[in-house]
Amino acid sequence: MKRSEFIRNSLLTAGAVTTGGGISHLLAAEKTNAALSDKTFNLDYAPHQGMFQNHAGKSFLDQIQFMYDKGFRSIEDNGYLGRPVEEQEKIGNLLAKLGMRMGVFVVDGGDNWKTSLTTGKKEFKDKFIETCKKSVEAAKRCNAKWLTVVPGFYERNLPYGNQFANVIDAMRAGAEIFEPHGLIMVLETLSDTPELFLQKTNETYAVCKAVKSPSCKILYDIYHMQRTEGDLIKTIDRCWDEIAYIQIGDNPGRKEPTTGEINYKNLFKHLYNKGYKGVMGMEHGNSKGGKEGELAVIAAYRAEDNFL
Repeated sequence: MKRSEFIRNSLLTAGAVTTGGGISHLLAAEKTNAALSDKTFNLDYAPHQGMFQNHAGKSFLDQIQFMYDKGFRSIEDNGYLGRPVEEQEKIGNLLAKLGMRMGVFVVDGGDNWKTSLTTGKKEFKDKFIETCKKSVEAAKRCNAKWLTVVPGFYERNLPYGNQFANVIDAMRAGAEIFEPHGLIMVLETLSDTPELFLQKTNETYAVCKAVKSPSCKILYDIYHMQRTEGDLIKTIDRCWDEIAYIQIGDNPGRKEPTTGEINYKNLFKHLYNKGYKGVMGMEHGNSKGGKEGELAVIAAYRAEDNFL
């Protein structure tokens, strides 16, 4: 069956709610998707909180269980560092019980360091180092390995070379903290605003090469990089030795694969053939609301993961 037919049929099944038999049709759709989702995927896709809350409820722990039941073996939780310690421990315990992995969480020390590491100011670097140390302890509670870092905004009052050196200096300080614990900070290049210092993958690649640490690598977000540079497969190949983590989102819209212009089946096959064993973070929204939209997300990943 062609991909378009598979997705269309899955969505029609998921959304077949009629006046006479809405509940029975919805249950039938869930049963169909359960049959598709009773095994793990070829790649390790990681949903986030809220992605399946219409099926699993508001509890993140219940959502994680639902993700596992549908074949996912990792999660992402950008805001994990801000959760109470007790909640972090509960998440870590459940992941360990299920044999799941924690994907990235953000090394978020607030707006100051996030927007100012390019300046080289001591107070901002100190805040970054403090947050890195806090992140080490949080990572232990869920056996996390990767931590997202965004070096910050372009500083108009400094030449590019000085800013580049300041970012390298800060990243080396972070790497010194993470290295003894086997943790990897992954630098994310974003497309949210042209004011960000890192605009292209090759720039992030250069930072990682300059830092020279196994704890400083690239987070390659396919959605952002499609928007800013395109040429996805060639860029991935050029920078492959520094890429440690990948995130997903179709463009335009930043929703699940098959909703935009990116040929995700081909990309997934390419990454699989390269031997990628890391997490594939599902950092996107659902194109449709409710249970129907959640079933559509699962169906899309089943279709695009079917590349062997």
